Amino acid sequence: MNVIARSAFAEGLPNLTKPLSSLFIAGSLFITLSCGEKKDTFQQKGGGGPTIVDVIVAKSEKVSDRVEVNGTIVANEFAELRPEVSGLLTFLDVPEGKTVQKGTVIARINNADLLAQLNRSKIQLDLAETTEKRLKQLIAVNGINQADYDLAANNVNTLKADMAYTQALIDKTIIKAPFTGVIGLRKVSAGSYVTPQSVIATMQQLSNLRIDFTVPESYQQYVNKGGTVEVMLDQASGKYETARILAIEPQVNQTTRNLTVRAVLSSGNTSPGSFAKVYITASNNKNSILIPSNSIIPEARSKKVVVVKGGKAVFTQVETGDRREDVVEVTKGLNVGDTVVVSGVLFARPDAPVKVRSVRNLNVASK
Repeated sequence: MNVIARSAFAEGLPNLTKPLSSLFIAGSLFITLSCGEKKDTFQQKGGGGPTIVDVIVAKSEKVSDRVEVNGTIVANEFAELRPEVSGLLTFLDVPEGKTVQKGTVIARINNADLLAQLNRSKIQLDLAETTEKRLKQLIAVNGINQADYDLAANNVNTLKADMAYTQALIDKTIIKAPFTGVIGLRKVSAGSYVTPQSVIATMQQLSNLRIDFTVPESYQQYVNKGGTVEVMLDQASGKYETARILAIEPQVNQTTRNLTVRAVLSSGNTSPGSFAKVYITASNNKNSILIPSNSIIPEARSKKVVVVKGGKAVFTQVETGDRREDVVEVTKGLNVGDTVVVSGVLFARPDAPVKVRSVRNLNVASK
């Protein structure tokens, strides 16, 4: 019976396999067709629906127009200590980084020959003055001619002039501090041979530091002598200092069309040569339209924003003015009440339908 049962099972096996195979193939085809239909349907819905965007309503807001320019801190007084004549340094006293008083001797150049010449002139002058006094007594009693006395007096004056000239040459061999200030690093050593091109050290007066900056010529009316500007010395601290305008360069640079301005800092601790930001107030409480900076679409020669009109995206060319960290002033191209797209700008297409998801506030949209 076991043999018969196995034969019967074996004989019936092919009949069972065919329906199962047909069922498996049909099921696979159904699943494949069903998946393909769902995928095409998703693409059709995604491509044909409106773009979802967030917008803000353009409003007129009062803002302060501030011009930001770069500035450089400069010392109140600055000098490079150089010798006037060439020679060997016989004395050098450069207290690096310390304050020295005006007139302090910093260096001396070998002037032994000049000192010897000055001493010789002094001896000759003593003899000439004695001769002049003797002849002056004789001329009073008509003991000599007037010409002899004039020659002796002229000799005295000549020797005095020679001594003054020699003293001037000696003064040129002595380098003194031209003002009270902090002396810099020593550039030469004692015993070196120096020339007028050699820099011995530098001096700077660190009190009443000044700042030099340039502004476009269109803002010339906003900088006046005696006026004030705000200066940020340290970007990390965000602290502003006040500077008073001392002078303005009368001529505009023809290459950059900028005007150079110098101001003195009222406070602040920094070093000459440091970089600083200068802020000039051009106007107060100006009515302007502000939009988030991320809603601007930059192009090669223009800027555009997306405005929603009639449920469609309209690309509008705009002109911008003052720019801050998160918002931009629009000077032309937008009107109060326009609906500006701030989210979904990259997915918007010209004249394509859009759906407004939410109307945001400017402070929220700019973050």
